[in-house]
Amino acid sequence: MKTLLAIFLLVLSGQLFAQGIEGTWKTIDDETGEAKSLIEVWFDGKKYQGKIIELLDPKEENPICTACEGVQKDQPILGMQIIFDAKKYGSKYKKGEILDPGNGKLYSLVMELENDNELKVRGFIGFALLGRTQVWHRVVDTKTTN
Repeated sequence: MKTLLAIFLLVLSGQLFAQGIEGTWKTIDDETGEAKSLIEVWFDGKKYQGKIIELLDPKEENPICTACEGVQKDQPILGMQIIFDAKKYGSKYKKGEILDPGNGKLYSLVMELENDNELKVRGFIGFALLGRTQVWHRVVDTKTTN
């Protein structure tokens, strides 16, 4: 009985302390393998959202989203929200959307932690067969406070 209780507590503590997707993530382009940007993901009390907080080696200074539609048309990509309204379902975060500022299109979204420091992000149209998957890497703040 004590062994069963110890196993239960160990599993429960792992669940309680497992990291979620909130935080800063470095995006890696699935086609080139290059780091592209830093994305901040947060929980707004109901759903998960995300925005671009840094562009890594941009090809132009202060790029705008000329391909976007609606309110994001011709807006700066830096600071732009790209993850909208994802909800947690078990180990996955889905039923939201992700914007690709490169082509201005919104895609259905599924995200899942591969481990504490890798987030698999899939954007797709219609069925999940038509889309792209990237693995993002958690950015850990190495600054220490005294």
